[in-house]
Parts: sequence; structure tokens; C-alpha cells
Amino acid sequence: MIRGMQRLFRRAILHSILLGCSLSAQAAQFTIGELMATLANRHDGVATFTETKYLAILDLPVESSGELLFAPPARLEKRTLKPKVETLALDGEVLTVVSQTQRHVLQLKDYPEVAGIVESLRAILTGDRQALERLYRLKLEGSPQRWALELKPLDAAVGWSIARIRVEGTGDEVRSVEIQQTDGDRSVMRVQKGVSP
Repeated sequence: MIRGMQRLFRRAILHSILLGCSLSAQAAQFTIGELMATLANRHDGVATFTETKYLAILDLPVESSGELLFAPPARLEKRTLKPKVETLALDGEVLTVVSQTQRHVLQLKDYPEVAGIVESLRAILTGDRQALERLYRLKLEGSPQRWALELKPLDAAVGWSIARIRVEGTGDEVRSVEIQQTDGDRSVMRVQKGVSP
């Protein structure tokens, strides 16, 4: 009788411990809402980037580097400094591409595949979950200190060229953006805050 009660008591304690651990794990799980709230609190910033593109038509990857500038809520600028100077500036719904010899002004609505990439980056930087969920299915892994957000296209126009986008970061800082295209090509951009290229 005493042994039976001891067994029941041990089981009850074990059950309480396991239930407590399970609840703690659920409470500690990092959510998309928490990530978006953290990102929404960031202010304008300047960072440097190194981008590596892996293209099926080339034997070796193509590398470039430069600066990223972000001024919430709508201005995002990518200044490539090496191997050649080029600037992509997004202001609202207008994308301006400037190289040494040419200047093009594009309306994002006319280029849905480009808009899908650009809008995802801007939405992440501003913590705009609704904008992301209009175009992508979201999956978050990790913790506030080290997270990874995967975006899979819902929109057919975006999904025609983009298989997935994976963004990794820490706190309110984006550290890398990997874009996997449907044709097998991919690019990986690594971002550093406050470091010269």
C-alpha cells in the first residue's frame, strides 16, 4: 500500500515537472508577432553588404558589395560599389536603377517578381506582417537572439520566379537574405551594421 502510494506520488511529481517544462517551452516560443514588433521599433540605418549570386549559366559565383540605406517607412537604397557602381533606390512604389551610363525608373506594379522581393525586404525592415502575409506564407525558427524567417510565395506572379526567401537575423537586425529562384539560381546577401565595405 505504501509503495503504491509512493509510486503514485512520484508519477504526480514527474507529471507536474513535465507539464511545467512543456508550458515554459510554449511560453518561451518566439512568435512572428514578436519578431515583427521588434523590427517595427527599428529606426533608419546604414549597413554594408556582400552579395554572392550563384547562376547556372556561370561556373563561378558573382560577388558584389556596397551599402544599404533604410529610411522608414518607404525608402530603401542599395548602393553597389564593387565590382561596378550601381544604385537601386526604392521610394514608395517607384524603383530607380542608376548605373554609370543609364538611369531607369520603374513602377513596382509593372514588375511583380521584382516587387515581391523588394516588398518583402521593406516589410521585414518595417515589421509589416500584413504586407508579408499578402504575398508569402511565413515560418519562423529560433529565438529573439538568433532567428530565421522563411517566406514561401502565395502570389502566383511572385512564385513564378521565386521559390523561397530566407532571412536570418539577431534582435532587430537583419544579418542575411537568401533568395532561391525557381530556376535554381540563388543569391545570398550578408549584412553588417556600421562596417565599411
